[in-house]
Amino acid sequence: MAVTITNEDQPAPATGINVIVVGAGFGGLVAAIECHRQGHSVSIYESFPELKVLGDIISFGPNAGRIFHRWENGKIAAKMRALSIDLRNYGFKIHKYDTGEVVSHQKTPEGDPAAPNFNGHRGELHQVVFEYAESLGIPIHLGCRVVQYFEDGEKAGIELESGEKITGDIVIGSDGVRSKARTLVLGYEDKPKSSGYAVFRAWFSNKDMIADPRTAEFCNNGDTFNGWIGPDVHFLFSTIKNGSDCCWVLTHRDDADIDESWSLPGKLEDVYKVLEGWDPMCKAIVEKTPSLVDWKLVYRDPLPTWVSKGGRIALLGDSAHPFLPTSAQGATQALEDGVTLAITLRRAGKGDIPTAVRAYQAIRYDRVKAVQKTGETTRDMWHKADWDKVKKDPKLVEFPREDWIFLHDAQKHAEEVYDEVVKAL
Repeated sequence: MAVTITNEDQPAPATGINVIVVGAGFGGLVAAIECHRQGHSVSIYESFPELKVLGDIISFGPNAGRIFHRWENGKIAAKMRALSIDLRNYGFKIHKYDTGEVVSHQKTPEGDPAAPNFNGHRGELHQVVFEYAESLGIPIHLGCRVVQYFEDGEKAGIELESGEKITGDIVIGSDGVRSKARTLVLGYEDKPKSSGYAVFRAWFSNKDMIADPRTAEFCNNGDTFNGWIGPDVHFLFSTIKNGSDCCWVLTHRDDADIDESWSLPGKLEDVYKVLEGWDPMCKAIVEKTPSLVDWKLVYRDPLPTWVSKGGRIALLGDSAHPFLPTSAQGATQALEDGVTLAITLRRAGKGDIPTAVRAYQAIRYDRVKAVQKTGETTRDMWHKADWDKVKKDPKLVEFPREDWIFLHDAQKHAEEVYDEVVKAL
């Protein structure tokens, strides 16, 4: 069939499909917005009682930028770009961990204006998307904790902590790594495993950085991005918003018991231990940090299914497939999920929701699995670098920019393959 891709925000004709989205993170918000664009009636339920600008850096690749750019003729993407790092001048400098020598200076390509990159503060970018969803009239119910998911032959729904039950044609469980929807879909509780790694992470203003002659150069150069890579550790440092904000992440080995907590306050002395023997510049940056988070990276084996037995509850984003941060694709893949599911629902229609949901999984499953793998390959490329080889070929440690990931158009792809996928179900 011919595929027409439009940037216009005029929703498609109403489908009569009633969609319930659980979770108002990026995945849930984008799924709801895309469902609205495809003509479905959608509402969001979120346990947090209010929107707070929380977190630190988050990355969206061009395959996400393509999605955002279609909203309001590029106006939403423009708002997000204004909050994001701009590395067209600076690029990415990769340092050897102990000497600090720059082993590679990776230039930032100009890119496609219709598929921009975004790297910025998670909370600030989230606020732009949240407010856009509100402006479309999508009901967002905050302070609503979901305690139960259910489905029967014709409907699916959720039960809130208050005892209220809400039913619809489909429930999208975008409720994160601790998903309750996943337990219903799988029929058992899927326990996370330690990935063997954790990340210390921080975001702070440039005040102390500028006061120190050793570190002032980063903030005086506007937006910058530097990485130090060493055995089983990498340290990434950015200055953002023309050098006014600073952010760093330090990935390192960690076998802590992840049942206790996945994210907790970090201690500077623990960071210093990891950085012993490293370029002193790393410690000079870290010691300016007023507070930090210690984030244990969890791993899950690929789930056998993202779809409930009745085909009316679908997992999306982290609830289906958590990513390692070295993929820089976790949030973007959740967006691709939402675009795909919104389209398969429209194509199948209200009378055949289970086919739509199963087609969504069939279109997405193998691609997600392949992109997930890049998180491990990038981490291992940095942590196991052979420095003699890197000296001869610095490209060996450059961050991968792969066309099969970045050039993917989730909307166009779902439209093109839908009929063929349904035949094979």
